Amino acid sequence: MNVLLLGSGGREHAIAWRLAQSPLMGKLWVAPGNAGTSMFGESVEGVRITEPAEVVALAERVKADLVVVAPDDPLAAGVVDVLTAAGIAAFGPTKAADEIEWSKSYAKSLMRDAGIATATSEAFDDPDRAIEYVWGLRGPCVVKADGLSLGKGVTVCDNAEQAAAAIDAAMRGGAFGAAGARVVIEERMYGRETSAHAFSDGVTVRHMPFSCDHKPALDGDRGPNTGGMGVYSPPGWLEAPVAEAIRTQVTERALDALRAAGRPFKGVLYPGIMVTTDGPKVVEFNARFGDPEAEVLLPRLRSDLLEICDAVAHGRLADVPVEWDDVATVGVMMASGGYPGTYTTGHPIEGIGDVDDDVQVFIAGAKHDRQGRLVTAGGRVLCVVARGATVAEARAHAYDNVHRIKFEGAYYRTDIAARADEPLSIASHR
Repeated sequence: MNVLLLGSGGREHAIAWRLAQSPLMGKLWVAPGNAGTSMFGESVEGVRITEPAEVVALAERVKADLVVVAPDDPLAAGVVDVLTAAGIAAFGPTKAADEIEWSKSYAKSLMRDAGIATATSEAFDDPDRAIEYVWGLRGPCVVKADGLSLGKGVTVCDNAEQAAAAIDAAMRGGAFGAAGARVVIEERMYGRETSAHAFSDGVTVRHMPFSCDHKPALDGDRGPNTGGMGVYSPPGWLEAPVAEAIRTQVTERALDALRAAGRPFKGVLYPGIMVTTDGPKVVEFNARFGDPEAEVLLPRLRSDLLEICDAVAHGRLADVPVEWDDVATVGVMMASGGYPGTYTTGHPIEGIGDVDDDVQVFIAGAKHDRQGRLVTAGGRVLCVVARGATVAEARAHAYDNVHRIKFEGAYYRTDIAARADEPLSIASHR
């Protein structure tokens, strides 16, 4: 089977790594790919993956039997719709089904109609009205860019002054481009966050293990939000009844609602959840693998990822096994100093060859320079992932290997998964 994978980050490196292990694999192409994906497939540069016609032309040229669409932007651009119309199988939701991610206001409407618990909210297209609203709240809130913003369009505010500044930055300052032209303002929820991924072919659902991302840039969950500074799986603090409620009352209920609305969802649905004293509530929905969540989930997957993706694309998910190893995984993201603000690139990376054989280093933002050296090329550079019998064991193993990798300005949080086994009752709020 010939496969075309779209994307260029650490998530795509992890997906390419697992796809390439399948006995079904013929040849893998990755557009545009990166230094990590190039170890498993041929990189294709110069194709705009958010332009459906260009993706179809590439898929036809390489005779792809399946196109795996990993990032959010191509999904929101309708790439899957155009591939399907051209008779090319694709793993990922249609643009209509993907609206659950690319429009937070649509997701809120869907949740309200389906009875899915989430924060109360209001959407605004006028910055003056939005600012007037937050001053009326007289308390903490969350300001979200309505559209896609690389996981950075969320500002958690302690007061109206912070909220007004966030609205001004998004709607007047263009901090998130067109994604911030509309904002959603919601109540600030308190509790502990977890990520719930699931495969769906529009009818059948296969849940993945839970994971927990660390979004803020600094230790202690301080600083600005990022695309993710580290992640672990599974969360020992998540009680079984709560986990089951998330599966049935959030993920499955959302998939049922999309199907009832004539938008059957094929791909990976990933609700971010806040577990509060009132039960689990949705923070937001994503319509693809999270990044860096994919980097710790896929090393736990025992089954054939390519077989699963092909089954999802063809509506046969009920016919294939989806099994997971009973181990823990921890991923620590090594970033360029200054991320998510200003940072420099082009710094040589040393020490990757010194990591242990059972540790995976997924490349997010790195490339080979003209001398063939691996150098930094982005904000998030590498995700170092280790396994263990427990999260604590995997965490120690991950950091032991992080310390072996060097590049100028390297930064990473030192507390990834440090609270993985703390009971929910003593967890600090968001």
